[in-house]
Amino acid sequence: MQFPNPKRRKFRFGKRAKALTGPDVHPQTLAATQARRSRGIYLLPNAFTTAALFAAFYAIVQGMGDNFEAAAIGIFAAMVLDGMDGRVARLTGTQSPFGEQLDSLADMVSFGVAPALVMYEFVLHGLGRWGWLAAFTYCACAAFRLARFNTNLGVVDKRFFQGLPSPAAGALMAGFVWLAVDNKLPIKEAWMPWTAFALSIYAGLTMVSSAPFWSGKNLALKSVPFWVMVALLIVIVVISADPPITLFGLFCLYGLSGYGLWIWRRAKGLPGSPVAKPAPPDGAQPPH
Repeated sequence: MQFPNPKRRKFRFGKRAKALTGPDVHPQTLAATQARRSRGIYLLPNAFTTAALFAAFYAIVQGMGDNFEAAAIGIFAAMVLDGMDGRVARLTGTQSPFGEQLDSLADMVSFGVAPALVMYEFVLHGLGRWGWLAAFTYCACAAFRLARFNTNLGVVDKRFFQGLPSPAAGALMAGFVWLAVDNKLPIKEAWMPWTAFALSIYAGLTMVSSAPFWSGKNLALKSVPFWVMVALLIVIVVISADPPITLFGLFCLYGLSGYGLWIWRRAKGLPGSPVAKPAPPDGAQPPH
């Protein structure tokens, strides 16, 4: 019996590998091979994004059924899940163009459509045309804000958001609804729908403003000082004491912080907007 020569087999395999990866391979062949490998979809971060989309859809359904407390909680759940998908993608190195597009579309539903519809069904419908105009203004501003965010990724200071981020705007809307339901505020009083009207307009216009809002992206998640853990524990205890009042109060402060930071930056002679000037082309002199 004649056995195969292992050296010969090794030579054949090595020659084949060299043929597939050597300099003689056509660039289009290599590009096609890489494209086939990149067609896969990362499961973990996109699962969080899909869960956030489900929470937003749940909020819409509950709002249509007049279960407004559950609707508000659904929007807050979508906000938490939305904050986790990007972090998970960066920590695991699973960022992809597909995930970026899916996240943007999910944000539009979670923090644009859902808060507007829930607020309209809750109290804005009592204002007639003014009610749905306020809800549409908020929804349209959320779309404008997300579109501007996607196009200004390379020119905005990473430490800040340009305008109120849509999750915080959605939290303002949902927090108001949750606060009113939990404290049994009189919905039929004249001031209630107009307060919701003012809040919707403010949240919408602040999203498309140029005020800088702290992003928190420069926080290190792998290693933090001990006092950060203590502060996080205190925040959790305070929120759990009365979630509707605490969450709405915190996001009201955050919703005003951008204008305060804008005034402070202008007083220091800094530009109020966090948009940085684009770098000049190679060999070009910066403008004086």
